[in-house]
Amino acid sequence: MGEPLRLAVLVSGKGSNLVAIVGAAERGDLQATVVVVISDRPEAGAIPWAQSKGICTEILPPQGLDRPAYAERLQQLLDRHRPDLIVLAGFMRILDAGFTERWSGRVLNIHPSLLPALTGLHTHRRALEAGLDHHGCTVHFVTGELDGGPPVIQASLAVQPGEDEASLSARVQALEHRIFPEAIGWFAEGRLEMKAGSAWLDGQRLESPVMREES
Repeated sequence: MGEPLRLAVLVSGKGSNLVAIVGAAERGDLQATVVVVISDRPEAGAIPWAQSKGICTEILPPQGLDRPAYAERLQQLLDRHRPDLIVLAGFMRILDAGFTERWSGRVLNIHPSLLPALTGLHTHRRALEAGLDHHGCTVHFVTGELDGGPPVIQASLAVQPGEDEASLSARVQALEHRIFPEAIGWFAEGRLEMKAGSAWLDGQRLESPVMREES
């Protein structure tokens, strides 16, 4: 068995997906190790949690930096920690196009909708307002197009009658915690890659993302 995949996890909030990823690695379900957690927000709850696990943390606030300058500072941090893959786990900043091109095929994001539906923010509220009968989440490679990179895996659930935003968010988040470590695991095993603008799994181009249903 080779060396574990080196992960840099970028966060802006409490880091529930970070917790799921680290948990999968600790159980042996994911051959990866988080070498650094980077946040744009000093108050992010993920930071003290990561520190409690002995994981190196970095704070990179955006104040006074435009997008290219922020990307350059971020790159300097990443150079220090040498990750194989960048994982965006609730990171609320848009990355510079030059940065995403430099890291092409080595950045995965989790988005709380069934892309291409509901790109951007407040997806659970918008799903309810639109009266959607199904909702979910998507892991995708990151490109210069916001929430537009090739999708890898999705998880779907049925929206319940009378469901509110908080309930729907919690149910979708549980799905995120299942499929994000799964996708990272495929990458760690050399099964997943991005080439020619598409996601490829086990040597086959994914015409549509792998689908998981709520269990």
